[in-house]
Amino acid sequence: MSDHAEQERTAVRVAVAGGTGAVGHHAVASLRAAGHEPVVISRGRGVDARRAAGLDAALEGVDAVIDALSVETLDGGETVEFFRATTQNLLAAEARAGVQHHVALSIVAIERAPFGYYAGKVAQEQLVEAGDIPWTILRAAQFHEFAAQMYDRAKIGPLRVAPRMRTQPVAAREVGDALAAIAAGGAAGRVPDLAGPREESLVRMVRAYARAIGARGWLPAVPVPGPFGRAQRDGSLLPDASATLGRQTFDQWLAGVRPAR
Repeated sequence: MSDHAEQERTAVRVAVAGGTGAVGHHAVASLRAAGHEPVVISRGRGVDARRAAGLDAALEGVDAVIDALSVETLDGGETVEFFRATTQNLLAAEARAGVQHHVALSIVAIERAPFGYYAGKVAQEQLVEAGDIPWTILRAAQFHEFAAQMYDRAKIGPLRVAPRMRTQPVAAREVGDALAAIAAGGAAGRVPDLAGPREESLVRMVRAYARAIGARGWLPAVPVPGPFGRAQRDGSLLPDASATLGRQTFDQWLAGVRPAR
């Protein structure tokens, strides 16, 4: 069989919820590069998974779905509501469309600190595991872009701060590639976690990012209060030895960051 014929035989149609997001757009590109047919699900494309608007039409003829949706709030109640609604709506639409594989992106070690945003991911995983659609869950560590997110969002009044956290950040592109490869295969349940090649300090990451974009302001290191903050600092949220390790380091990613204009 020729390479072209083999590609035609194995090509799949994969919907990517959150397909314009930090990881989702990489999954879309990876699927397309491998000869598969990605379908982007996003509000900007007229499909709202939270309200189930446009899902049935988007999932027509789809073999697998990658759920790479995210929400900006860190509030536990709001996050749980978001992931319950989007997951329930996706799974129901997938059942109607005959989708055979649901791939969910989650976060390393969420059960060790089920608070705030992590509470939403716990709820999401529970729904996926209890659902009727064959599933795979990939837990990933924070992305290198997490440093930029924290620089933008972590503030005490007008002062930007750097939260204390031990993390093992991974390239968003590598996570997207992994999701695409998983979606092209059969359901596998919980697969090994995916993390970066080495542990980092989030304080160092945020400060290094600030320097890379040309910011020179004071960035004090602060501990996040409560049990979630303790888990961030004591290493509870790091991957274990069974994790698959990515290739790109945070510093390699940072080398591509350009000063703000």
